[in-house]
Amino acid sequence: MRGKMNTLRVLFIGDVVGDTGCSMFQKHIDKVRKTHHIDAIIVNGENSANGKGITSRIARFFKHNGVDVITTGNHVWNKREIFSYIAEHHDLLRPANFPTGVPGVGVTTFTCKGQTIGIVNLQGRVFMRELIDCPFRSIESILTYLKSRTNLIFIDFHAEATSEKMALAYFVDGKVSGVVGTHTHVQTADERILPGGTGYITDLGMTGSWNSMLGMKKEPIIKHFLDQMPVRFEVSTDMPVIMSGVWMEVDINTGKTVKIERVKVVDNELHIDTGEM
Repeated sequence: MRGKMNTLRVLFIGDVVGDTGCSMFQKHIDKVRKTHHIDAIIVNGENSANGKGITSRIARFFKHNGVDVITTGNHVWNKREIFSYIAEHHDLLRPANFPTGVPGVGVTTFTCKGQTIGIVNLQGRVFMRELIDCPFRSIESILTYLKSRTNLIFIDFHAEATSEKMALAYFVDGKVSGVVGTHTHVQTADERILPGGTGYITDLGMTGSWNSMLGMKKEPIIKHFLDQMPVRFEVSTDMPVIMSGVWMEVDINTGKTVKIERVKVVDNELHIDTGEM
């Protein structure tokens, strides 16, 4: 049960991988919402289309299932049809520190129970291939604008290095409500509230096949490590399937997180819709 203070609970779901992840999300999201008294849902969907990218159909699927904002990362452009969709729909984000002129936006707001919530999508630079702007300087500029609109601000930091994720979280501690890491697909056990009141976890994990390689079939990837020959990655349908993330409860008056809790749902008998969403 919640305390006496006026709060909102925001759920963040880690990278959804292919039809396996979409089916898992659809089956369990309502129960998770009710069990944890969730008010808003943010999902990273950059791997939801056959393991890389996202389509307009999948974006609509997430919205139909109660998602408020979809975040992405370095695979956002994998399906070309998303270019026009992301340019027109600000509830599907690409990292805000991508070069000027690319389609879409990396910052958005939405209303939940009369409160304005800001969502920022950023991408890291350490061990990442893309030539992008500095996420630290980018968030400084973004907060100058966003803090005038709301004190309820969350960041999905899509990055490889643990050190970079932690550094950004401490950099904005006390200035935003929460920072969640995505990209590595492995849920970390370091959820906490930083000294300034910012909720944090290094990585949300993923939504997909657990006995896999980050949601993809194991065998081709193991073969690649053995012989270094190119292989085609395929989404795994092996059981069990997991859905992982965290929820944060935030005080709407201060913008600070007062509680954070990891979520992991395991399903051994999931019916996977392979309708190529």
